[in-house]
Amino acid sequence: MIDLYTAPTPNGWKASVTLEELEIPYETRFVNLSENEQKKPEFLAINPNGRIPAIVDREAGDLAVFESGAVMIYLAEKAGRLLPSEGPQRAQVLSWLMFQMGGVGPMMGQANVFYRYFPEKLQPAIDRYQNEGRRLFEVLDGHLADNEWLAGEFSIADIANWCWTRTHKWSGIDVEGLDHLSRWMDQLRARPACHRGVEVPFKLPNMDADEDAAKDFAENARKSLQR
Repeated sequence: MIDLYTAPTPNGWKASVTLEELEIPYETRFVNLSENEQKKPEFLAINPNGRIPAIVDREAGDLAVFESGAVMIYLAEKAGRLLPSEGPQRAQVLSWLMFQMGGVGPMMGQANVFYRYFPEKLQPAIDRYQNEGRRLFEVLDGHLADNEWLAGEFSIADIANWCWTRTHKWSGIDVEGLDHLSRWMDQLRARPACHRGVEVPFKLPNMDADEDAAKDFAENARKSLQR
């Protein structure tokens, strides 16, 4: 059994979607970021960096694994699926996984900070991160023009990138004209395990339709940034 320590964020969903796709039994432990629970000693004992997600594998002697990409790799290797054990395809999966971790995630995360969370609107910073996010989306779109999935077959690379790109409206990044990216996002959205995974630890309201919910979410995120 896996204990999943998480919150409703793209990085958290990377872990929960992977668990759902691999059909690995797990129990969810909600970490309330706005209450700073990620900085409490009991959580820091699992992840010294104080970030979600993290897992504890009870079957492996309560082994703790943190950092979303490391969690995904660990789970895929544990199940023997979604990440080839060797060869060129494994290299491709890891390349696109690191593309998300080093590019898509950080750029969209900073777009969220300056576009949604900071009380002051620093337009040069907003433009910088939204433009770079769009550029990375164009890289994905170009690759997906000739490929159904990012690395040959459906893999953790697709999960990682989708968990972030699906939130493009929140980051203020336009996907108009990126037809291949949109097709790919729709394919992932239609997968039952992906659908279940992004409702962990609970389903978020529709931020586009519920202005009050969007304000509350942004305010809670702003609190967590200040700690």
